[in-house]
Amino acid sequence: MSHLDYEINKELGECYLFMGELDKAEDYYKKAAGSNGVHPDPYIGLATIAVQRGEYDAAMSLYEKAHQVEATDKSFAGMGLIQMETSRQDEAFENFSQALEINISNMVALFGIIRIGHEAERMAEAIPFLERFLEVDPEKHEVRYSLAGLYICMEQKDKAVEQLEMILEKDPANEAAKELMSQI
Repeated sequence: MSHLDYEINKELGECYLFMGELDKAEDYYKKAAGSNGVHPDPYIGLATIAVQRGEYDAAMSLYEKAHQVEATDKSFAGMGLIQMETSRQDEAFENFSQALEINISNMVALFGIIRIGHEAERMAEAIPFLERFLEVDPEKHEVRYSLAGLYICMEQKDKAVEQLEMILEKDPANEAAKELMSQI
């Protein structure tokens, strides 16, 4: 099978996945994976389908397969997601960190780190990732809001206020930020 066939099958897999047609997506991803075993994307696609079906073990082995082909932020984030959903917080935190080292804008990894930061009381370790992200994309208010939340949990109210003021300066109608500000 040619590289073009691989690309077409991968694109069709992505398309059907986006439309929520998991069975069709799965067929095309399997064709893409079979055509050319040197790309991680079809395995990531198949893993995403497995996650949506709640098949975490299958998803994990697919993410690992993708990871063996090429370690990407997506494979790290995917493994982290499964570990987080199966109560393996420390391993998940590690994989999310690795994903963000490769791509600071990987939102799956970033929101995973925020969640584990709260659940496993690893706020201090989560904060630098959010700060680095905001250096790249300072307008992303949900990330700044999450950063303020982490600061509050760490009893650093001044830093939280600073972040909330930055949100309200750009978006004075932001209800979540106004509410959190009033609680402080």
